[in-house]
Amino acid sequence: MPNIDNHIALLLKRIPENPGVYQYFNKDGQIIYVGKAKNLHRRVNSYFQKDQQTYKTKQLVKHIADIKYIVVNSEQDAFLLENNLIKQHQPHYNILLKDGKSYPSICITKEAFPRIFKTRNIDKRVGEYFGPYSYSNVVDLLLELIHKLYPLRTCQMAITKDSIAKNKHKVCLKYHLGTCCGICENKVSQDEYTNWIRSAKQIIQGNAQEIEKELQQQMLTLSDQMKYEEAALVKEKYELLERFRSKTVISNTNAGEIDVFGYAEDGDKVYISILHLNHGSIVKGQTVEYRKQLDEPKEEMLAFGMQELREQLNSQTKEVIVPFIPDVIDENLHIHVAISGDKKKLLDLANRNVEQYKQDRIKQNDKLNPEQRATRILGQLQTLLQLPTLPVFIDSFDNSNIQGSNPVAGCVVFKKAKPCKSEYKRFQIKTVVGADDYASMREVVRRRYQHLIDENQPLPNLIIADGGIGQMHAIREAVEDQLGLNIPIAGLKKDSHHRTQTLLYGFPPAEIDMPITSEVFRFMTQIQDEVHRFAISYHKSKRSKAQIKSQLDDIQGVGPAYKQKLLRHFGSISKIKSASIDELTEIVGTARASSIYEFFNGNLSL
Repeated sequence: MPNIDNHIALLLKRIPENPGVYQYFNKDGQIIYVGKAKNLHRRVNSYFQKDQQTYKTKQLVKHIADIKYIVVNSEQDAFLLENNLIKQHQPHYNILLKDGKSYPSICITKEAFPRIFKTRNIDKRVGEYFGPYSYSNVVDLLLELIHKLYPLRTCQMAITKDSIAKNKHKVCLKYHLGTCCGICENKVSQDEYTNWIRSAKQIIQGNAQEIEKELQQQMLTLSDQMKYEEAALVKEKYELLERFRSKTVISNTNAGEIDVFGYAEDGDKVYISILHLNHGSIVKGQTVEYRKQLDEPKEEMLAFGMQELREQLNSQTKEVIVPFIPDVIDENLHIHVAISGDKKKLLDLANRNVEQYKQDRIKQNDKLNPEQRATRILGQLQTLLQLPTLPVFIDSFDNSNIQGSNPVAGCVVFKKAKPCKSEYKRFQIKTVVGADDYASMREVVRRRYQHLIDENQPLPNLIIADGGIGQMHAIREAVEDQLGLNIPIAGLKKDSHHRTQTLLYGFPPAEIDMPITSEVFRFMTQIQDEVHRFAISYHKSKRSKAQIKSQLDDIQGVGPAYKQKLLRHFGSISKIKSASIDELTEIVGTARASSIYEFFNGNLSL
């Protein structure tokens, strides 16, 4: 085998400037990546230019031992060939198609007298399948309508013309309830049953308008013949169909069949959905999930997803609505980037659908792997603040006092995005007189980290102040000026309702854009609420103890045991104050009762 570097260098010079597909092989002869290009020479050479290499591309290039290419006539041909090769070889560095959830379909069985039902299992030997449907309620509405319009059988008996002729079956309760036609006892003809199945299939395929026209014509004919009772029954069916269409028609667009694509990303995961509509009704829907391998652009991901989904749904529709233009466009398709009107409403629906799928997958993955959620949130926070390391260890501080009385502070600790309550710290302010929040913050921060340094304990990756710019500067003075440490510091600014509003970072502090619907915002709110709760609860405890001490501990003969006894019985200091001498005597005896009464009410002899 020739020297790899020389071999690759020679190949790079020979690659033509034509559209085509290239394949990268490792030293074992395995395909590790397949790509397409409008210009093969330019695209393949770009992988080996260091100034254009991302981390993932560098990892790929390290393993390239050979390159092969296939020249085609057009970019579209290259796209289709690339798609087929990826499916065939599933190269390690190509985007990975992940199995999504199974959407329900409708099955019409291949029987002499077919059944129609919802299923998630596809077996072409059993019947003809319609769907899948991304909205399960659409399937339920369809089946409810069909079984109200047409009394089709639902039993699983093997009913044939021969078995009916031999009287092998008996009608069941559903026949007597009027929900089954009794085909098993030949209560209706095979031709009528077949017509019902044909009409049901039209409704499933989104052609309910045709059935409406047929029903309208039947009503007129029956009315002309003065068969008013039969006409009324047909009218009921017509109204059922109208109500169904009002629930399922989501657009007044005149287009017959149309494919609408939604797109969403979450890190290296990409979600692409398709809604297939016919005359404004959703008749099929599907979502696929991919994992990026080489930071592929969204235009490439959309093109790949469109091809995959249209194949899965066997869609031949020419009209397509997309959120943006894919990198490869099939010249046979009419592609629209909808910006207004009915088509924009359809695009919004597709995007809501794919966003919901994404959230469902995130929740599902979080349940199966909680650490994955923590890593994702902390990764987003690291990116927002441009932190040097993932903030797996976070400290947050808050002060609490009322007009300078009983000043305290609290420090809550979050590790891997979860509160670590065993490491929470409470601080009594020792060196600050009066209500000086900034001086108090400097004191507790210095004490906290001096203790960690003395004990040779790890320091946090991020400090968050439950306050604005002033608190951040106070923390910085303690951390950097007094202790000589370098720890990133952020602040949480509140709105007029004392709710988390925005994240501050840097010196001078700048507001960091943090959407209120984001996971990072919810995480920051959790930290702020927790540190505030912790500091307030400590302050209340100190204040309560100070109040009790100042009024009971100064009474001669009333120790901790009698103090608890009194509080348990009376419930509060104010009730002890208003108690009679007899009531007090009953709890603590005559001598102590006299002392307590005199302390609160003056000399008994007066």
